[in-house]
Amino acid sequence: MSFLGKYLKDRAKIIIVFLLFCLIFIFAILLYKVPVVAALYPAAVCTSIGIVFIIFDYKKAYKKHKLLENNKKLSSDLMEYFPEIKTIDDEDYQQIIELIRQEQKHLSTQHNIKYADMVEYYTIWAHQIKTPIAAMSLKLQNEDSELSRSIADDLSRIEQYVEMVLMFLRLDSDYTDYVIQQYSLDNIVKDSVKKFAPQFIRKKIRLDYQEANITVLTDEKWLSFVIEQTLSNALKYTPSGTISIYLEKPKTLCIKDTGIGIASEDLPRIFDKGYTGYNGRSDKRASGIGLYLCRRICTNLGHTITAESIPDKGTTIKINLDKEKLELE
Repeated sequence: MSFLGKYLKDRAKIIIVFLLFCLIFIFAILLYKVPVVAALYPAAVCTSIGIVFIIFDYKKAYKKHKLLENNKKLSSDLMEYFPEIKTIDDEDYQQIIELIRQEQKHLSTQHNIKYADMVEYYTIWAHQIKTPIAAMSLKLQNEDSELSRSIADDLSRIEQYVEMVLMFLRLDSDYTDYVIQQYSLDNIVKDSVKKFAPQFIRKKIRLDYQEANITVLTDEKWLSFVIEQTLSNALKYTPSGTISIYLEKPKTLCIKDTGIGIASEDLPRIFDKGYTGYNGRSDKRASGIGLYLCRRICTNLGHTITAESIPDKGTTIKINLDKEKLELE
């Protein structure tokens, strides 16, 4: 319904009462056998004045409506200008709005304090837990057995999960530590691959790496996390075979495995938060957070990440790095 229709509906009682008074006025004059013209003239004058009043009132109502419409587009913190108080209802409503805004600010402040405390706690926890992980890894370096290699792989996964916690917290923090500049893509990929070298060896999975020989505009630490998470998934869901890393022109990094693949009905949702799909339901350790973080990070860096897969044949993750809109540090 248009604003005019809403306005007329809102003012319908007043208009009907006004017209009723005009009819009573005309009828009363006619009872005294006064000429009809004498009765219609004052009624026409009153009607004209009423129309002028309605037009004036309509303009005021429309102006008030537009101001409130603009406020609807703003957050509660930015709502500063309200229509001038003309009626008791206006005053009551604006007082109620102000009370709600104050309560919301109070709740928001409390939430921010609790969130900051939580972030601080988990950040300290993540850094503290890295110490015993590193100590255990050093001790295992002196051992060379199937058990020590298995424990080393488990420690590597624990360290990766800890890093995932830190990344998750940093994504929603009020500040970021992005250092955007040109980096050698090969250096980033090689450093990431080295972390998973023991798993490649232990699972006897072949690595087919083709050097890219390019530089990309990105953040080294955050892109490394995306690559490592992709490699971790490839290793997790590839019982045997090959993991290939290569470049598609102009700057799309591809990580392809020959693993179990992803079901076609799951493929559109694998980057959704908490979505694990069929493979994740089979593997109870899956959280559905890793690929979600990858997509969030790529979006923040101006990259895109997509997936192609054929069940029982493998999956290819493609990270498009051909973005030049980021500012250099």
